[in-house]
Amino acid sequence: MLQSVHIPRRVGTPGLNAPDVFVDECASDSKRVAVPSTGVHLVVRFGPHVPRGFDIHAMGPRVKAHRKLIRGGQRTVFARLALGTYRAVLGKPASELAGEIVALGDLWDTAATQRLEERLAAARDAASAAMILKSAIADRLESAKCFDAHTWLAKSTVRRLDTRNVASVAEDLGVSERHLRRIFREAVGLSPKAFFKLTRFERALKAAMNSGDSNWSAIAAHAGYYDQAHMIADFRSITGATPREFLAEMRSQNCRAGCVDST
Repeated sequence: MLQSVHIPRRVGTPGLNAPDVFVDECASDSKRVAVPSTGVHLVVRFGPHVPRGFDIHAMGPRVKAHRKLIRGGQRTVFARLALGTYRAVLGKPASELAGEIVALGDLWDTAATQRLEERLAAARDAASAAMILKSAIADRLESAKCFDAHTWLAKSTVRRLDTRNVASVAEDLGVSERHLRRIFREAVGLSPKAFFKLTRFERALKAAMNSGDSNWSAIAAHAGYYDQAHMIADFRSITGATPREFLAEMRSQNCRAGCVDST
């Protein structure tokens, strides 16, 4: 079990279209860094400081890191939804969730929300709650059509953005650049530029956290930056700190690479 550190543990192995589900348990008040994410999450919080003992929210993509205090006794289950399943699970495109935290009751009908709340209220522990959340998401996916032409375009663009610019990708996929940008933002919740900036940042942060000597020039090159100065500028705009400062902050909380995808 976690003490005052932020090391979420994965629950199970995600299958095709299934969410990646993590559990985080905090024994005492802890300062945390919420790392920005390109994904959409469904988050359940339990604890004595949470109204009614637990709540459920959807969290859209976030482009900035922020600092927060997690109260002791809080347990959090968060499910990162697979790209292309956002609308099926939540009833909204990612573009309407970007940068937002929305109560599940504002997305689902009353009956569906109550059914999930009743099951979660009866959960024995955080691991049981995680399985309940996964099951609820699977039920939504089973009765919905997740993937259409727009989703296919967005997923195809994601696979190509590492090595191609948007104009080139649009030409390759046989659509206009304007159309591709619109479809991408609706499906992913971010512009292609913002998405690539965050994925490049995430690669650099994971590499730094897994590196013993933190060779920043090598990390910058591997992550896809022009040079180290380019990486420093991105870190400052995303986290408000240099790579070295932000890495020290993460390590002071005993975070590992898995924390990069946390809420």
